[in-house]
Amino acid sequence: MPRQRLDQVDAMRPMKQAGVISTHVLTFFAPAAFSVSTSAVMLLTHFSREGFFFISACMLTYAYMDLDRGGLRRFYGRRLVAVAVPYLCWSVIYFLYLLPTAHYASAAAALENFAKEVATGYYQLYFLVIIMQYYLVFPLLMMFLRRTRDHHGAIVIIAALGHVVLMTLMHWTIVPVLRTGWIREFTPYAFYLITGSVAAFHLEAVNEWLVRHARLVIALTVAAAFGAEAVYFLAEKGVTTILGSGNDPFQPSVIPFDVGAIACLYLLGVALVKPGRSRRLRAAVRSGSDNSYGVYLSQMLFINALIWAGWAKLDSVVWWPLLCAATVVIVFLAGVALTSLLARTPLAVPLTGRQQQPWATSTGIAADQAAVEQREPGANHDGKLWLGRPANRWRSPPVAS
Repeated sequence: MPRQRLDQVDAMRPMKQAGVISTHVLTFFAPAAFSVSTSAVMLLTHFSREGFFFISACMLTYAYMDLDRGGLRRFYGRRLVAVAVPYLCWSVIYFLYLLPTAHYASAAAALENFAKEVATGYYQLYFLVIIMQYYLVFPLLMMFLRRTRDHHGAIVIIAALGHVVLMTLMHWTIVPVLRTGWIREFTPYAFYLITGSVAAFHLEAVNEWLVRHARLVIALTVAAAFGAEAVYFLAEKGVTTILGSGNDPFQPSVIPFDVGAIACLYLLGVALVKPGRSRRLRAAVRSGSDNSYGVYLSQMLFINALIWAGWAKLDSVVWWPLLCAATVVIVFLAGVALTSLLARTPLAVPLTGRQQQPWATSTGIAADQAAVEQREPGANHDGKLWLGRPANRWRSPPVAS
């Protein structure tokens, strides 16, 4: 049965990718002399990682919440094409791209390192390793959530408490073994994956509550940000580390902000797709959403290229926060351009996650604006409606998927 198109969730994708890029840009281009302030900012930009898993789980569950045994072959076939194949392709691309500067002792050493990267994920690609782990348990999770539909609130509370306990154990090394390699495993992100799946079952109720309490959500998120920063600076100044320390995203002091930031990102997505928005803005949102996966996959191509070009040296003539902000924009737009180009080749699916587009169409926002103009507001295309405020208030106009 066709479901409503979740345009406001789609709108979250490019913003979340911008957050991921911001973390990486600060890592490589912020001056070492400003490491304290840089780490303070990165403490908050790390939420994009949790947002990635929440959004992925929400969208997947929304599409497959009725998954049964008969649909497993189709489900895993599509996941193979959408995630496993791009993961392997980009693992090879990054290996070859970085090979000239890696200076491996031998071919055997190079192949051994490549095997490790495939197993654990090169840099940002480990996100996909975790998502593939989630796919393994997804059918069982759907069965469980369907049978416990009346107890989802309790499940979220239990998951939240378990997450706090786990973060405490990991950050304070109460059980040291939990620290080793867990950043690239399913467990530290289970709360966001479970919560994203639960949210998909109750999207209308979640949407209505968030929209009705938008100011409260924003205020609490800002307060949580100040709280997380206060904990960071208390530790940095040597006052106390009992509440947390460093820019480690795996600590209880950051959890309230992470949850609030994801909620605020959703509200921003709702705002971006409200009726009355210009076609150009709607096209830009659509373009960002369509290309966000490719931006995620390709971002380190451009970051590494800027590193090799000595881009960081520009901080001697450009204020470094402005330089980093410009770098985020450059990397994001370069990723959009590359993805739009690759989407018009036979390698579109394995390299961008998009279906191949015809060369006859222009690339970028102009093409997306043309696609938007082909749809009339208020129409229902392919059974897809837009979930915004309750139907008696407003419903976002459809945009081509």
